[in-house]
Amino acid sequence: MKKLLIRITLVVVVLGVIAVVAIGLSLNGAIKKGVETFGPQIAKVPVTLDGVSLSLFSGSGGIKGLVIGNPEGYKTPHAMSVGLASVAISPGSIMSDKIVVKSIRIEAPQVTFELGPGGNNLQRIQDNLAGAPAAPAETSKPAEAKVPAESKPAKKLQVDEVIITGGKVTLGAAMLGGKLIEAPLPEIRLSNLGQGPEGITGPELGKVILSQINQGAIKTYTDQLAKIGAEALQNLTANATNAVNKAAGDVLNKATKGLGDLLNPKKKE
Repeated sequence: MKKLLIRITLVVVVLGVIAVVAIGLSLNGAIKKGVETFGPQIAKVPVTLDGVSLSLFSGSGGIKGLVIGNPEGYKTPHAMSVGLASVAISPGSIMSDKIVVKSIRIEAPQVTFELGPGGNNLQRIQDNLAGAPAAPAETSKPAEAKVPAESKPAKKLQVDEVIITGGKVTLGAAMLGGKLIEAPLPEIRLSNLGQGPEGITGPELGKVILSQINQGAIKTYTDQLAKIGAEALQNLTANATNAVNKAAGDVLNKATKGLGDLLNPKKKE
């Protein structure tokens, strides 16, 4: 009898593990699909994601290969790409109304800052997120719609910490002489987002993060302009100094020669 109970218990445990793994895999697929489906609708730019891995046991996970495209009218291929980002979630909050995100860490994002119609590309995407609805509208087939469908409230988030580190900004504009310049993105740290009962939505979180990235990119851009201006002024000053020195040298040589001729006149034959 004991052996039978042990076998039954083992079977139940194995089936439970399989079920959790299956749920985890479907959850990962659902997150990827959701990002690629609703991301373009909210940000109004192409959004692609290579993969998601989230453990229901630990609440830890990550995303890889996130690429956020540019709005129409911009020439560079994308606004930002993230090779790897890690996230830590409180496991007990995953199925609740408010998901508690302990930390989001974005490693070495590649940001492109481009001036174009209506401002820079990051600001345009940020404005799109600001105008995004609280939750994407869900539609159902007319034949099945016996009762008007109610839109579900957006999932609320609490994000304790966001760290963006090791990023690079590619700058391109006519003021930079038409060339692309890569410079470091200042490290970004955010904390205590959505702490209240109302929390924060995904689009709101994206707007906050993108706003900080935009500010960092603008600072990098202005620093590079100041650097280029200082170098140009230094070169101009050096060239002007060299020209003045050369002219003064020529005048001094001529004056010296004239004085020598005056003091030592050649005898006429």
